[in-house]
Amino acid sequence: MQVPLQITIRDMRHSEALEAKIREKVSRLEEVHPRITRCRVTIEELHKHQVQGRHFQVKVDVRIPGREVVANLAHREDVYVALREAFDSIRRQLAETERLQRGEVKAHAGPLRESQT
Repeated sequence: MQVPLQITIRDMRHSEALEAKIREKVSRLEEVHPRITRCRVTIEELHKHQVQGRHFQVKVDVRIPGREVVANLAHREDVYVALREAFDSIRRQLAETERLQRGEVKAHAGPLRESQT
């Protein structure tokens, strides 16, 4: 990655384990798309609910040449689940972008027409 990873944790206690998990996820993204120029990860705890427990919002913003890919997941009760799902979404988007850039996506045929006889 050309620019360092930016991690922001808001309204919750900073965790070395959480930061390590984020760094691991980002390194896996670089395997999918090696030309990542920026990655920002923001995790925040939303207002606490007495009945429903803790809710988190995870936003992952990745920049590659010519495109910005964003995943934003909210209202999960487990920060690690929200983190996993956000990075899974980014991974799928990056893989699709990489396939498009290599020309591996098939073009769909036009609408079928009935022959007139």
